[in-house]
Amino acid sequence: MFNPDKRQAYNLEHGDALRLPAGTTSYILNPDDNQNLRVVKLAIPINNPGNFYDFYPSSTKDQQSYFNGFSRNTLEATFNTRYEEIQRIILGNEDGQEDEEQSRGQEQSHQDEGVIVRVSKEQIQELRKHAQSSSGKGKPSESGPFNLRSDEPIYSNKFGNFYEITPDRNPQAQDLDISLTFIEINEGGLLLPHYNSKAIFVVVVDEGEGNYELVGIRDQERQQDEQEQEEVRRYNAKLSEGDIFVIPAGHPISINASSNLRLLGFGINADENQRNFLAGSEDNVIRQLDKEVKQLTFPGSVEDVERLIKNQQQSYFANAQPQQQQQREKEGRRGRRGLIFSI
Repeated sequence: MFNPDKRQAYNLEHGDALRLPAGTTSYILNPDDNQNLRVVKLAIPINNPGNFYDFYPSSTKDQQSYFNGFSRNTLEATFNTRYEEIQRIILGNEDGQEDEEQSRGQEQSHQDEGVIVRVSKEQIQELRKHAQSSSGKGKPSESGPFNLRSDEPIYSNKFGNFYEITPDRNPQAQDLDISLTFIEINEGGLLLPHYNSKAIFVVVVDEGEGNYELVGIRDQERQQDEQEQEEVRRYNAKLSEGDIFVIPAGHPISINASSNLRLLGFGINADENQRNFLAGSEDNVIRQLDKEVKQLTFPGSVEDVERLIKNQQQSYFANAQPQQQQQREKEGRRGRRGLIFSI
């Protein structure tokens, strides 16, 4: 990435995050011929909320150069040369003819490639000469990349891991008021029901398959017109690689994995967000309720409520199908007993 007074280059690894200040000129290079590079970007517009624009110094088939927006006279004064030369070198020769057929072919090839272009091995070696390694473990950098998995996960057991970078833990996230999460849910695992107190999460499926269940309230305006009781509604959908979904603040959600599932999340309005779990042995908000409150809240007895809450001995992640697994184990034991008896 480039600023008027300096140039910074980094070798990025899986799980690295990098903040690009607004207006930064940058490029990203994939040096590996055998592995695709996937980048997820959260854009925070400065001028017009909800609208974000990329500007490029050179013209491609996808977008013109920002120099195309200036008048001929301004460009000639800016570069102190004739407009035809500027057009040939920077803007692309739209009107005139090139004298050299080879130059014309190279220009046309560049125009046809778009914003993603092929780079030779020699160019890759030259571009990587001065690149720094990512920060890795240790104190978060005030600039440059940081890895989401550089610290221990905040939640972890045999069913999954939950990594999170919060505004209070990283200087690059403080003024943006965002958090970054990386969640690994192993096949057959469940991220237990929970809700965020004030953060809205935009989540991208990096790898794997699964599904989520989000709890909301049916259209409130419709309910007011019909004078009906507020109806809790379950929104559920299958998840696969490349999917994006949004978790509104205050809405309970659970996610289970039908294969090893990897999720990347951006938390917006994340400062002092509290994640409240509704089940599990730790950080369970229901478990914290006084006995009297449980008695007044739930139809069952206090003893039954507390017994039910304590049934789940895992925290944060659990087996997504414990009853089905228990049934299969019982059937397996019955089958083995029958086989042994027949012998």
